[in-house]
Amino acid sequence: MLDKALVEQVIGEIRPNLQADGGDIELVGVTEKNFVQVRLRGACSGCPGAAFTLKNGVERILKQRIPEVAGIENVL
Repeated sequence: MLDKALVEQVIGEIRPNLQADGGDIELVGVTEKNFVQVRLRGACSGCPGAAFTLKNGVERILKQRIPEVAGIENVL
């Protein structure tokens, strides 16, 4: 299973980019199958580009830094 502290650290490095656009990201949890569950907040929660941001931004960076990450899930 993924180290939740390491996932939180990487998300913490991504967070300022989202905050610069009026949004934020919260780590909800990590599943047994190594999916990272997050919740988008602020401007990101209703943004039409949220799915793109998650897949091509957050997930890509997480997988680069933590190869064991299987994917990312946005939970409401």
